[in-house]
Amino acid sequence: MDDLFGTHDALAVAELVRSRKLGAAELLDGTLARLRALNAGLNAITDFYEDAPPATEGPFVGVPYVVKQLMADCAGHPTTVGSKFFATQPVAAKDSAAVARLRKAGLVIVGRSNTSEFGLAPTTEPAFGGPTINPWRKDLSPGGSSGGSAAIVAARGLPMGHATDGGGSIRIPASLCGLFGLKPSRGRISLAPIGETLAGAGAQHCVSISVRDNAALLDATAGGEPGDPYRAPPASGTFLDATKRGPGRLRVAFLKQPVSGATLDPVLVGAVERTAKLLESLGHHVEEAAPDYDAAALDAAFWTVMSANTHTNIRLRAVGRTPGAGDLEPVTVETARRGSAVTADEYIRSIQTFHRTGRALGAFFETYDILLSPTIARTSLPLGTVCMDGTLEAFDAAVAPMTAFTAVCNATGVPAMSVPLEWTEDGLPIGLHFVARYGAEEMLYSLAAQLEKARPWRERRP
Repeated sequence: MDDLFGTHDALAVAELVRSRKLGAAELLDGTLARLRALNAGLNAITDFYEDAPPATEGPFVGVPYVVKQLMADCAGHPTTVGSKFFATQPVAAKDSAAVARLRKAGLVIVGRSNTSEFGLAPTTEPAFGGPTINPWRKDLSPGGSSGGSAAIVAARGLPMGHATDGGGSIRIPASLCGLFGLKPSRGRISLAPIGETLAGAGAQHCVSISVRDNAALLDATAGGEPGDPYRAPPASGTFLDATKRGPGRLRVAFLKQPVSGATLDPVLVGAVERTAKLLESLGHHVEEAAPDYDAAALDAAFWTVMSANTHTNIRLRAVGRTPGAGDLEPVTVETARRGSAVTADEYIRSIQTFHRTGRALGAFFETYDILLSPTIARTSLPLGTVCMDGTLEAFDAAVAPMTAFTAVCNATGVPAMSVPLEWTEDGLPIGLHFVARYGAEEMLYSLAAQLEKARPWRERRP
């Protein structure tokens, strides 16, 4: 039990439970003990749920799982959004739609994972509860805002964990922790009971060790709820089946710098070039090319939408309560203040920028199937790099290299994945980012499985 998830992914563990080679109670007790031991050094899990109901069926029957403290409710518990102000209230009356589907898939929710306050920062260092440590090196952040789930999965405490993504928050920690992370298309997984988040930029899924776990979980959680504002086109088959077939010959474009024109670390340029050669060796057509959109305008639009949503969401969740001094972190306060001043004209123009960028990306994917780049424009993230207690200007500058390749996918709703294919000279993981046209998760999973076989990563661990 001590290293079960070092040798078995979630589907394999579920098969042990199903065949009665491993008892569900033994699995739960052993996993909880290991999680508590790991968490003492990682601070990845904020709350443990000792009363998790047992599972009796589903593809992941009996497998323990954690749900991030953001965008997903577990009945009878608060969703803290990483904030002192929401530490105890409101308490969720029922599971959100995605959590209900997780339980139906057989997962046993044993706790909640750490996040930055309101998911604003691409790190996981909230004032409420403290920072999560990257298991690869204790002076590094696992990224964010899904850093709690990523850290515990990277440490092999679990085979996968819930994650959300409003600007890169699945893919950033996947990159920094050596995991596989896929952000689905807009509307692929329902956000019910909320209608949308960040004008449709928000999504949820997981970080995982194996590609097939990731795909099988999307099979279990995909689909809309009545009245959803978006619904991704149905897949032609199952996502798990997509991992079992080749992707065919794909047309791949690669970037050696962000569309903004910022200079990229030579280590990351080398990682992209080697990955491009790997793709060529697998039979794909590969060439350097970039989509044509206004990166500066998109960044400004993104922060307008983020700020306005932060302001409104605080008020909605507070239900009449007023935050006092120290209840919210300084950057959260300033972001909300900036959001309160956003005019209708500014907000609508920002949404139009999202849509204009989406059309530019859509045109690009008429010529190419895949866009390759690094996941982030850094090789590591030392703790304290992205601060929530300074100025908005300093915060924005620290965030910029973290979301240079990821946020466009949120604004436009397209699927994207981070795959742990490269490593620094001192052994830290580097995620490579693959973007596809809207609704093309099957193609991404087929490619990911091909890459996983060509350059396996499971044995590389902290």
